[in-house]
Amino acid sequence: MRSLTVAKFAAATTALLLAASGTAYAFTDDRPAAPAPAPASVTHAGDVRIDESAPVITRENILIHAPLPTIWKIQTDVENWPAWQPNVVSVVKDTPGRLRPGSVFRWSTEGLDITSTVKQVKPGKRLAWGGPAQGITAVHVWTFTPTRDGVLVHTEESWTGAPVTANQAPLQTALDNSLHNWVNNLKHQAETQTPK
Repeated sequence: MRSLTVAKFAAATTALLLAASGTAYAFTDDRPAAPAPAPASVTHAGDVRIDESAPVITRENILIHAPLPTIWKIQTDVENWPAWQPNVVSVVKDTPGRLRPGSVFRWSTEGLDITSTVKQVKPGKRLAWGGPAQGITAVHVWTFTPTRDGVLVHTEESWTGAPVTANQAPLQTALDNSLHNWVNNLKHQAETQTPK
């Protein structure tokens, strides 16, 4: 009976964390053979960073063939996430106006209600949010780097807390899949809105 309880806890925790990190189904099942290298993002003193000592960390990169303003608008228009992220049912901003440090938004995904607080906004360059959920602390950072071929979007997220330590392997897989799906959904949405 104990193993059933542990299994149920792990499944519930995985579902919560997928929801907290923004799980969405990808429009493709193709996964890169190896992780793409992180861009040479310039960070400055005071930039919000993930917890590099966290037991679960995921990084994803994707090149999006769309203008930076289009990508930024899609990503920061949190109330419109359900239009392009299939698992996000609803999003409500508690703080009106554009996202800024301290902005709070509540969202529902996979039957769970999540509250996120924006930690940093550098328009068109950098966005970070996070917060605790059932003993797990998440930090999610996005950077946007224009290139000759489009915009390189880099995201990284860390999870810490007792539930993560207790279920590291399945939660690592869950976060890997979540961020992979999110960047692919963002790419699809931005490129669909961009005239050829």
